[in-house]
Amino acid sequence: MMEAQTLAVILFPCMFPLLILSISLLFICRRTKSGFSNIKVPPGSSGWPVVGETFKFLFSGPENFISERRNKYSEDVFQTSLFGQKVTVFCGAQGNKFVFSKVFNPWWPISLRKIFLFPEFVDIPVNELSAVMHSYMHEILKPEALKQYIPVMDSMAREQVESKWEGNEVVKVHPLSKKYTFELAIKLFVDLVDVEHVTRLFKHFTLVTHGLFSVPINLPGTTYNQGIKGGKMVREELVKIVTERRKKLMAKNEISSTSSDSLSRIVLMTDENGKFMSEKEICNNIIGLVVASYEPTSSSVTFVLKYLAELPQIYREVHKELMEISKTKRDGELLKWEDIQKMRYTWSVVCESLRLTPPSHGGLRETDTDLSFAGFTIPKGWKASWTVLTTHKDPKYFPNPETFDPSRFEGKGPAPYTYVPFGGGPRMCPGREYARLEILVFIYNIITKFKLEIINPHEKIVFHSFPEPKEGLPLRLIRHKI
Repeated sequence: MMEAQTLAVILFPCMFPLLILSISLLFICRRTKSGFSNIKVPPGSSGWPVVGETFKFLFSGPENFISERRNKYSEDVFQTSLFGQKVTVFCGAQGNKFVFSKVFNPWWPISLRKIFLFPEFVDIPVNELSAVMHSYMHEILKPEALKQYIPVMDSMAREQVESKWEGNEVVKVHPLSKKYTFELAIKLFVDLVDVEHVTRLFKHFTLVTHGLFSVPINLPGTTYNQGIKGGKMVREELVKIVTERRKKLMAKNEISSTSSDSLSRIVLMTDENGKFMSEKEICNNIIGLVVASYEPTSSSVTFVLKYLAELPQIYREVHKELMEISKTKRDGELLKWEDIQKMRYTWSVVCESLRLTPPSHGGLRETDTDLSFAGFTIPKGWKASWTVLTTHKDPKYFPNPETFDPSRFEGKGPAPYTYVPFGGGPRMCPGREYARLEILVFIYNIITKFKLEIINPHEKIVFHSFPEPKEGLPLRLIRHKI
């Protein structure tokens, strides 16, 4: 008892200022709400001062978090506070359609920008940053470039299967898929293959992705603080690579952006005034592209293989389709664009997996004017979120929503704005085709060699940066007889 009292005496001077701060912030929040007393804003809660409802969002998971608030406040739209920002969450197909319209601008939380960007770029308007990223993405992900990526994807997938899958009775799929998608992104977008360098970058990027979806409190030891440190280390590594590449190209007088590798093309890209992107601008874009291409895709690959291991009939149909393609290939011949287009049923299986377990729960926008939706007013400057979680499992749009049924994607497919793993409208994810190719190539290399058996059918799914199996999805491999 005395020890507890002593501890309280010691801690009280530290805790008292925090208590006063919390009460003050709560008072400010309540005063701020009164500014909207004359308009009907979406119902909801701002949660605790500063952190809002971020802890509830992270601990309960996006699906439970959104479902609880729809039931409590409104089926159409509700407000919350996440990662230091007031957010309006739009629900259902009409909510998705509303956010995908042009009335919303792109928006990234300041907490995210502090992880991704060099400090001098953090306060630049997101519209300007987004415009630069759009031109960058267009160059990296245009159809001609994507076709060139397929043999590289196939070669690297084969290499991983031979070194990490072959000869093992059981493998953990999620860490292996992350390793593949990360190494592929670094090879394609940074032109880096040195194993030690890639491994070091992977550790830094892991800090970045963990920090993105954490409570944005920048104190030593917090996940967010580690994310900021990871971002700094990634930028330092990348700026050296980009600067060195530009020097080499200039020394050789190679000033055309028609080089075969992506990094050289981007280094030599110019705007309408003939001006090169700065090394820091290039690095900002590379970080965003690498994170967007490896984390969500590895989650997608993992869950496709999980469903194929659990559903023998689905597996047989996928295996049949992919083996028909395999039989047309000579020994050592790599996949090409035409082969991918034949994987129609396999892609329907991937789409159904993305419906049931989407790698991302939605995206954020910002309005620059007052808007009306479902009888509520969304004030200028409020952030808006669309979400896959209010349509993908709604029986109105997908009968028997928990049943795995790839036929949903045959013919015309789902109704507009109901299936949105890549967003929609003019700001649909520019990497959707890259993801399609990467997923299909990896699945091809696994399914043409192995039958899969689930080890733990009751393995829990946890949400960190993205959904992932808690144990890494261990699967038993049974090699096909030749």
